[in-house]
Amino acid sequence: MDFDYSPQEETFRQELRSWLEANPADNYDPATFEIIDQEERFQIKFDWQKKLHGAGWVGIHWPQEYGGRGATIMEQTIYQQEMARVHAPGLANPLGISLVGPTLMHWGTEEQKERFVPKILSADELWCQGYSEPGSGSDLASLQTRAVDAGDDFVVNGQKVWTSFAHKADYCILVARTDPDAPKHKGLSYLLVDMHSPGVTVRPLVQISGDAEFNEVFFEDVRVPKANLVGERNNGWQVAITTLMFERANFGMVYNLEPMLDRLKACIKDLEVNGQPAADDPDVRQQVAAFHVEIQALKFNGYRQLTQQLRGNPPGPEGSISKLAGSELYIRMVHFAMELLGPYSQCALGEDQGIDNGFWARRALGSRLYTIAGGTSEIMRNIVGERVLRLSKG
Repeated sequence: MDFDYSPQEETFRQELRSWLEANPADNYDPATFEIIDQEERFQIKFDWQKKLHGAGWVGIHWPQEYGGRGATIMEQTIYQQEMARVHAPGLANPLGISLVGPTLMHWGTEEQKERFVPKILSADELWCQGYSEPGSGSDLASLQTRAVDAGDDFVVNGQKVWTSFAHKADYCILVARTDPDAPKHKGLSYLLVDMHSPGVTVRPLVQISGDAEFNEVFFEDVRVPKANLVGERNNGWQVAITTLMFERANFGMVYNLEPMLDRLKACIKDLEVNGQPAADDPDVRQQVAAFHVEIQALKFNGYRQLTQQLRGNPPGPEGSISKLAGSELYIRMVHFAMELLGPYSQCALGEDQGIDNGFWARRALGSRLYTIAGGTSEIMRNIVGERVLRLSKG
């Protein structure tokens, strides 16, 4: 494994770094971003994506003919590193960029590509993902939302839940059952649904953190043109799995963990343990060092996956390992911070008495998200156990 970057890759890094230094996100302060209103946070992300898009820094992994840069895998890695270095605020249309666009490039008709793909990078149209249902989470293929043939349209009835960004989305990638008599993996179709259509109702789900990024979505006699069918009718499972592969490939925890560890190191300088600064306590220092070691291990596991891709091999088990280990480490880090905070851990986000603006309380309340999104920890353990370790299913 070669850890050195080529001169061309370093040139790419310097180009991006220079642009980021000259073009910070408007009205954005990483230290207080968690405190401001959810709508303000969304607007900052929206404006940031517009600024990045204007300079050609959105969706760099996309082919040039679709508005990307055709970036190499190494350039994508450098891009993620540099965005994490400046604590960039994220984008307003992440699902469109990482899931919808690549899926349509692979499965979409030329008409679908021409109609939908260009507006994803520019955030002119925002997307959400209509997969999970109240009775169909990890067993996605058991979903019951129906799409019935009605001439030039499908008529959709059903419910989706945990639909991130549905309250902002213009379109939804929806998996629905078009043949109720077929085996559950065979009778599904993949549709592009206009979220402004009559019969679509979005109800935000307020989380324990106070945010409402998740939603439940109801479809009541919603008409979807057959021109919005992606792939073959009743063969939508194959398209849906393609989307999930893109999702897990983009679920890189290590770039979130390194800035959070830096914040933890800063936090312990303001805390006391046994009458001395927490940063001087040997037990605290040992735990922080252990977190650092685990993050480095995750990073090198990611490099192992990167090396396989550079050699032209398909993605291996490293993605599932990183997803599992990274999400579990995230939880342990925030819970450790909460233990150190003691009574201050009860201070809500933005309260004057709170240390670090209540950042850690907010992260602790939302930490379980990462063990569910992109495949639960239980599913990841099954993948590693059955496909890597070859353990018996019994």
